[in-house]
Amino acid sequence: MPSSDPKTPEEAKASFDDPASKESIESLNSTKTLEETDQTNTPMTGNQEEEEEGECGFCLFMKGGGCKDAFVAWEDCIKQVEEKNEDIVEKCFEITSALKLCMEAHADYYEPILKAEKAAEQEAVKQLEKEKEEEAAAAAQKSESNEKEK
Repeated sequence: MPSSDPKTPEEAKASFDDPASKESIESLNSTKTLEETDQTNTPMTGNQEEEEEGECGFCLFMKGGGCKDAFVAWEDCIKQVEEKNEDIVEKCFEITSALKLCMEAHADYYEPILKAEKAAEQEAVKQLEKEKEEEAAAAAQKSESNEKEK
């Protein structure tokens, strides 16, 4: 459902400072570009005339909702950054944030993508917690080992 209180860009930026959100942005940014995806030979019709032939299903879906302009801007940013071999997360952060906000405002359409992103975010948080626990256990074991040696 769309939020009745949309976030300002500043609020959105603040919410993307935690590691799980950055991982979520990386996940969105790691979506394959048109050149990397399987090409289809579906003939273009009606509203698809302006779309490239063989465009990926994800791209068509994203452009079919209310965030087409934000998605196209995001795609352009990704392409430019890849051409220059720059850091996608750093260079496309604001555009990715704007796309995410747009998708949240049009959650009725983008719900499948938002759910998948949330699941990926939760998995990333679980993985980070597991790694922290493993590091803490290793540190405790090392400390015990050092105490026994004394």
